[in-house]
Amino acid sequence: MRKTNIRNIAIISHVDHGKTTLVDGMLKQTGTFNDHQVIEERVMDSLDLERERGITIMAKNTAIRCGEVKINIVDTPGHADFGGEVERSLNMVDGVILLVDASEGPLPQTRFVLKKALARGIPVILIINKIDRGDARVEEVISEVYDLFIDLDATEEQIEFPIVYTNAKRGVAHRTLEDGSADLQPLFDTILATIPGPDGDDEAVPQFLVTNLDYDPYVGQIAIGRLMNGVLEMRRSYSLCGKDAVIPGVRFSALYTFSGLKRIPVERVEAGDIVAFAGIENLNIGDTVSALDNPQPLQRIRVDEPTVSMVFFLPSPPRTAGAGNPPECVA
Repeated sequence: MRKTNIRNIAIISHVDHGKTTLVDGMLKQTGTFNDHQVIEERVMDSLDLERERGITIMAKNTAIRCGEVKINIVDTPGHADFGGEVERSLNMVDGVILLVDASEGPLPQTRFVLKKALARGIPVILIINKIDRGDARVEEVISEVYDLFIDLDATEEQIEFPIVYTNAKRGVAHRTLEDGSADLQPLFDTILATIPGPDGDDEAVPQFLVTNLDYDPYVGQIAIGRLMNGVLEMRRSYSLCGKDAVIPGVRFSALYTFSGLKRIPVERVEAGDIVAFAGIENLNIGDTVSALDNPQPLQRIRVDEPTVSMVFFLPSPPRTAGAGNPPECVA
């Protein structure tokens, strides 16, 4: 069953192409903040190192509302160094926004994340950002993106992506470079038209896949993920399906949905939404929370193995003369 009142999207781009600035604008223009509220720039970069370096390290969740539709946004790392964060984040969404600098074009780290998205078969919206740059080369950059899609073996449907042109600092989006839009509404309209709502059956057996973990000093460990099927409710018992065992009778101490930058306590969440909970101990990424009776675990999240591995060993003691052949060298 397709949920028409929810969209789950991830935003991917190379470092410093304006991804977090665009999210700032989306939050402000959808009424997420009060008029009198003081807003920091790059609100999604909440870690000290992220603010210092101007990069996204940890995937984060936020949500905005466009009319009756809730849009869950996952702000993901834009580079291969945090590939595990990228893969887990893409597991929660039904589409991605690919944001590319109007001058620099798609760069190597963009390629890594885009490849993961295309492999999942999810639709892409291309955003050409920083169109106000004096050295912008919009048409050439679009051609480079098409070449990248072809090189990554994208399907014909994936290559026919919509394009939105933005100046994230000014909070402006255009369907064409010549239109007179003065806000981000063209981007919101494109998201609603291009990205499908999530599949999910509220009447089915609950299946929540633990995709990320957070910590709160008041409630302890928090699990974040997408509720694939069923509903979750406070004051009900469920089963935790781990890698090696199923633990019955677990309960939530808190259940959350996302609104803006906040986790909002709720009594009930429905299928298709990105939600969070606290109160269950010994959680691991990839675990499933399912029904108390007849639990149905989901396939565990698989992350690519490291591209570089190292083996450390103690050196052999020196051999005495005539002790035999020298040890073989192992590369």
